[in-house]
Amino acid sequence: MTGLEWQVRTTTPARSATLPVMGDVSSEDLAWSNWRRPRPTPAEQRHDVWIALLVLAGAVVAMVLTNSIGAFAFGKAPALWEQLLWAAALTVPLAVRRRFPLAVLLVVGAVFIAAQARHVGDNVMPSVALFIAIYTVGAWERHRTWARWSRIGVIVAMFIWLAYGIVVAMNRPISPFEHAAGPLDPVVASVIYGIAYNLMYFLGAYFFGNLAWLAARRRAELVQRAEELRLSQEQNTRGAIVAERVRIARDLHDVVAHYVSVMGVQAGAARRVFTKDPEVASDALRTVEQTARTAINELRGLLGVLRAEDTDVPETHEASPGLDKVPELVTAARASGIEVAYGVYGDVRVVPQGVALSAYRVVQEALTNVVKHAGARTADVRVRFLDTALEVEVTDDGRGVPGRGAAAGATGFGLLGMRERVAVHGGELDAGPRRAGGYRVRVSLPTG
Repeated sequence: MTGLEWQVRTTTPARSATLPVMGDVSSEDLAWSNWRRPRPTPAEQRHDVWIALLVLAGAVVAMVLTNSIGAFAFGKAPALWEQLLWAAALTVPLAVRRRFPLAVLLVVGAVFIAAQARHVGDNVMPSVALFIAIYTVGAWERHRTWARWSRIGVIVAMFIWLAYGIVVAMNRPISPFEHAAGPLDPVVASVIYGIAYNLMYFLGAYFFGNLAWLAARRRAELVQRAEELRLSQEQNTRGAIVAERVRIARDLHDVVAHYVSVMGVQAGAARRVFTKDPEVASDALRTVEQTARTAINELRGLLGVLRAEDTDVPETHEASPGLDKVPELVTAARASGIEVAYGVYGDVRVVPQGVALSAYRVVQEALTNVVKHAGARTADVRVRFLDTALEVEVTDDGRGVPGRGAAAGATGFGLLGMRERVAVHGGELDAGPRRAGGYRVRVSLPTG
């Protein structure tokens, strides 16, 4: 019997087909428009088998009950064993619905129409199987164009079959509707009801299938973005670690190179005059002692900062050296036997701590290199407070060749450390031999 015949007799439509939704509308980025859903996992495939068995069990129960009560509209239904075979043919393909969604839909759709043509007793569980097949294509078919048109084709075929059932029913005598009380003709009302029911049924299968596919794509996008964020965080962390290592290396170089150079010069001087002038040797050794203590204190402070958790700094750590400590560098350089002039020009004002520290380190490195490499007798340190910048200049009258002057080592860490410090603040560095002889290091640091 046809679906329409069943609906007219029982006023309970049991069949279904969907009108096409207006295509797969996507607001995702173009990069995700061609996304393909991954193949089902073994766990999902096992889940499909259980669903197929559950629907098959429901179909068997429904067939037995329907045949037991003789709920047929017209004609004679096939034997119960044949109806059970039709039920199995409709439900067993669901066991591979996510692996082969398109094939399962075509098989279930064809068997659905064939089973109705044979007037099988139950129509509920076959409708459930068809709903699942349509939904699965929308949710799992990787080729979205095929997913769309295959569902539309099956739905159109279902409505053609429904129209055929209506025509056949119109040419048969229809049982009287004894209790009809509505304003519409009972047959017209039954037809409208059946069409509306089928529309909602198929639209639901189409819509929820698309919704499941979009939800899966959004989950995949969120996973990918989370992974990209994790990789970006790792890259930022590595960059921060490298930058911190460079900063530590720069600070250690400035501290160790300066104080060790001063101690080396003073120790050499003490050795040379130890027997001739014990008092001068004693002063030199005293300078070595003081310099060593100062170096140890600064190193201890650096290590304390490194070992502190988060932003906690040990209470014993002194503030970073600034411009007020530059005279001490000049004094230490003078103790090495070099005549060092020191001058401050412009209106003295407070500058950012980072700028002051960088200026201090530049003077420290420049004077260290004068003592170690320049062979100079005199040096000049000048600090200039300009309107929008702080300028530091260190000159000497030494040999004045790259690697031998105040920048000491254009190929070493001295000049590189200066450039890195200046670059942090967007400043300018000018280092090189002077025309009048000697070497000059001049740094300009913006102060805002």
